[in-house]
Amino acid sequence: MHISEGVLPGWILATGWGLTAVGTYLGLKKIGNKRLPLVALLSAVFFIASLIHVPLGPTSVHLLMNGLAGLLLGWAAFPALLVALFLQAIFFQFGGLTVLGVNTFNMAFPAVLAFYTTKPLRGKWDNPKWLVFSAFLTAFIAVFGAGFFVALELYLTGEAFKETAKLVFIAHIPVAIIEAIVYIFVLFYLKRIHPELLSIV
Repeated sequence: MHISEGVLPGWILATGWGLTAVGTYLGLKKIGNKRLPLVALLSAVFFIASLIHVPLGPTSVHLLMNGLAGLLLGWAAFPALLVALFLQAIFFQFGGLTVLGVNTFNMAFPAVLAFYTTKPLRGKWDNPKWLVFSAFLTAFIAVFGAGFFVALELYLTGEAFKETAKLVFIAHIPVAIIEAIVYIFVLFYLKRIHPELLSIV
């Protein structure tokens, strides 16, 4: 779900960089020495998951794992995903440097939204049903949120990208379902082995 170089107009690029700068600043303030390894780990998870692309017409889909980063990191998802996207742009030419701000915002902001949406439910996670519900809610907010922003930016770019914008959004329905299932297993594992990682950040 990377937007490539040369697609978006300058005002969208500038807005993306501005919003990402704010999010990254807030995220860096949340990272302490104890949580730094977790930030690095989730950045790596996002980096690896995004490398496996499945072509779908003029676009492609892949697992995002941005919701998991948001759920465990909150605002710190911004610097974590910024680093991962930067390395992808440098090593694999996914997206690019000028669109790095936009792509980071598209992935990180829905992740933060997922964090705050599920925050009131954390006290109920002793009940497996609420844990499963939180996993699905996180996945759908993060994946569809990212798809919505990508689709919106392509839609605002011009008539030529309107059909692609629709396809990008629809194509991520199965991605959201698969990610929700992955999140369920991860949350149950962390709750049993490392419950401290599920504490509110």
